[in-house]
Amino acid sequence: MISAPPSSLPAFEAVSARALRLIQTLVQMNTVSHHSNLALIHFVRDELKNFGVASRITINAERTKANLFATLGEGKTAGIILSGHTDTVPWDGQDWTLEPLSATVRDGKLYGRGSCDMKGFIGMALAHAGDFLNSAAPFAVHLALSYDEEVGCMGVRELIADMKDAGIAPLACIVGEPTSMVPATAHKGVYRYRCCVRGKEAHSSLTPQSVNAIEMAARVVCKLRDMAEGFEANEPRYEGFDVPFSTASVGQFHGGIADNVVPRDAEFRYEFRNLPNADAISMQKEVLAFAAREQPAMQKIAPEAGFNFETICEVPAFLGSAHDAVTRLAQRLAGEDRTTLVAFGTEAGLFKSAGIPTVVCGPGSITQAHQPDEFVSLDQLARCQAFMRGLVATKTIA
Repeated sequence: MISAPPSSLPAFEAVSARALRLIQTLVQMNTVSHHSNLALIHFVRDELKNFGVASRITINAERTKANLFATLGEGKTAGIILSGHTDTVPWDGQDWTLEPLSATVRDGKLYGRGSCDMKGFIGMALAHAGDFLNSAAPFAVHLALSYDEEVGCMGVRELIADMKDAGIAPLACIVGEPTSMVPATAHKGVYRYRCCVRGKEAHSSLTPQSVNAIEMAARVVCKLRDMAEGFEANEPRYEGFDVPFSTASVGQFHGGIADNVVPRDAEFRYEFRNLPNADAISMQKEVLAFAAREQPAMQKIAPEAGFNFETICEVPAFLGSAHDAVTRLAQRLAGEDRTTLVAFGTEAGLFKSAGIPTVVCGPGSITQAHQPDEFVSLDQLARCQAFMRGLVATKTIA
């Protein structure tokens, strides 16, 4: 539940020129998910190298993208992760009034793709690298930057595996997604799949000799719709979410070549967004079982007919607690007595699954992310700056 808002927030110092310059530099780099993020990763690596800090780099198989993990305060017993993804969504077809990579500052806002989601947080963390190094805090600060979060939290899995292989066991993780600097303790999972249906084509006057791939795909689509209606009607509500139950939906459907040809092939994509206490894997198993029951009748006509399912992404839900030490720390640093839940997916569930207490807290609102003229307000960046400065002075997360 979201607690009552504080009666007032403290005044914050203006965003430092260095922090603003770093954020603008990051926004001006094109790191849309289908592009490389190496320019940004190398820029951060070199900035940290100026402080004598080495970075752990994990590179994808194509050597076009990389994660970065760096420890500010090497030798301290454990650390707090500041986590951010470097990739952004595209802006094709959106009605921007500014150049998407211009990083323009106007009327108290910093505009540009990724300014809100989530280069503002990354740049602000980087701007405080020297302060973290010189901090008297008994813990280190780890900077963790990932690739391909927007397409399914792909890169962070390698980052977490590398961290474990290196024997790094952080105290906690703060994922800096845009929450308006209100710590978030839960979000739904995002599980996406593709289903390819193979039937048997025929002239449409001879339908008994065919297997209509579109019609068979439609049966599974209807099954998904039935499941979605079941979640809405029967699932116990999880108050605090905009939609307080799990959902299922079909996002794409393709099939057929002509009106008078029974289609041999069809394809559709769908997703589950499950509550933190609901099991999306079981939901997918229910779909697979339904398709398996349909398949024998198809194969009586055409042995090659059937369903093939492919996993696009499986991003686990996140469930923290307002009582976790890292949540209480984030509240203190943000000057908030509230917590919230968020509708969007993040990497928090993966960090939590790795045994790391986690909270989501960062500048900007998700309503500004992925939009034309995406922006983060300078007020939000100022709050994030105060958050970072507070972390520098923190003696314990308890």
